[in-house]
Amino acid sequence: MSLICELSDLQRLYHKRVPKMFQGYCESGSWTQQTLTLNKSDFNQILFRQRVARDLEPRSLRSQLVGQDFKMPLALAPVGLLGMQHADGEILAAQAAEEFGIPFTLSTMSICSIETVAANTQKPFWFQLYVQKDREFTKKLIDRAKAAGCSALVLTLDLQMIGRRHADHRNGMTAPPRLTIPNIIDIARRPRWALDMLKTQNRQFGNIQGCATGVEDMNDLMKWTAGSFDTKLSWDDIRYFRDIWQGPLILKGIMEVEDAKECVKLGADAIVVSNHGGRQLDGTRSTISALPEIVAAVGDQLEVWLDGGIRSGQDIIRAKALGAKGVMVGRPMVYGLGAMGKAGVSKMLQIFHEEAELTMAFIGHRDIHQINRDDIVFKRDAFADL
Repeated sequence: MSLICELSDLQRLYHKRVPKMFQGYCESGSWTQQTLTLNKSDFNQILFRQRVARDLEPRSLRSQLVGQDFKMPLALAPVGLLGMQHADGEILAAQAAEEFGIPFTLSTMSICSIETVAANTQKPFWFQLYVQKDREFTKKLIDRAKAAGCSALVLTLDLQMIGRRHADHRNGMTAPPRLTIPNIIDIARRPRWALDMLKTQNRQFGNIQGCATGVEDMNDLMKWTAGSFDTKLSWDDIRYFRDIWQGPLILKGIMEVEDAKECVKLGADAIVVSNHGGRQLDGTRSTISALPEIVAAVGDQLEVWLDGGIRSGQDIIRAKALGAKGVMVGRPMVYGLGAMGKAGVSKMLQIFHEEAELTMAFIGHRDIHQINRDDIVFKRDAFADL
C-alpha cells in the first residue's frame, strides 16, 4: 500500500503485517465489548458548527500539558507489549513522538526497558506505573524512571485486576508467542515481522525480567504478571507515590466525579478520563460522555484529559470542545507502528495533526485554545442534558 490517507489505511496494513494474537491484544475489549464500541461510536454523536469568512492565518495546535510545550495536545498512551507489535516498538514510537514534538508514555509492561528507551532517545519521555503488590519493586520502578530522566509519571488506577479479554485467551497470547502450530503458520505469513523480531534482543518484559523477585523465565514471568497487581490499592498509597515522585503526576483511569475530587486532594497535576480502552469494566460509559461532568467538577483545579475512542484529529477537536486539556491515543499508535514501524507512527501523527488543524479552521478558529462548547452540537438525546 503506497498511499496512506487516514488511520484506516494504516489499520489495514497493520492487519497484514502483525500476528493475529497481537492484533487481538490491541483491538479487543472485555466481555461483550460494549464499552469498547461506545468509546468510538459516541464521538459520532458530536457534530461541528461550520463557520465561514474568518481570518484563518496563522493556525496553531501548540499546547501545554503538565507545563510542557508540545506541537499538539496529544500524548501517546502507555501500551503494554508494544515491542511485540513491531520489533523495538517502544524505541521506535518514542523516537517518532520526540521528532514530531509530542510526549510518549512508556508502559510498565513494555518489552523495551526504561533504560533501553532512554539510551535511544534524546528528550525525556513519560513513564506509566502499575502499582505492584511488591512495593519495593514498585518504588524501584519509580527510581529507575527518575534516573532515566522521565519528565512525568502516569499512574494507572483502573488495573488492580485484569479484565476478562476473551481474544487473549482464545489466541493464547504470550510474549514472545508460544511456537504452537497455529502460531507458526500465522507468523510464517508475516515474514517481515518475524525477521525484525529475530534481529532484536528485546523480546521479554524489559522492566520486569531480571528485576522482579521470583521471575526466572518467561513461564514464571507470566504467572507473576497475572497476580502482581495490587488489589488493595488506596488513595493513601497514591499519596505516598505522589510524595516520592515529586514531579508532574498524571492519574489515569478516572470515570467518576468523586474519584476526580480525590485526585485533586492529593495534588495530582492531571487526570485522564479513561476506561482502559474498554478493556476492563465492560458496560460502563464511554469516556467522551463522562468527560463534561468531570471537567465541570474539577477542571479549574487540575488538567483533565481524555483517553479512549479517539480515531482522528477531528476527535481531538471534539474532546477539546467538551473541555479536555489534551488527549491520549493508544490503538492508533499501534496501527501505525505495526504497519510501518517508526514511519507509521510519524504518519499517524501527521494525519491527526492535519485533520485537527483543518477541522479547527472549518469551525472558524486558528488557535486550538479558542475551541469551546459553542463549536459543537449533539446528535442524540444521550447528550441532551450536558
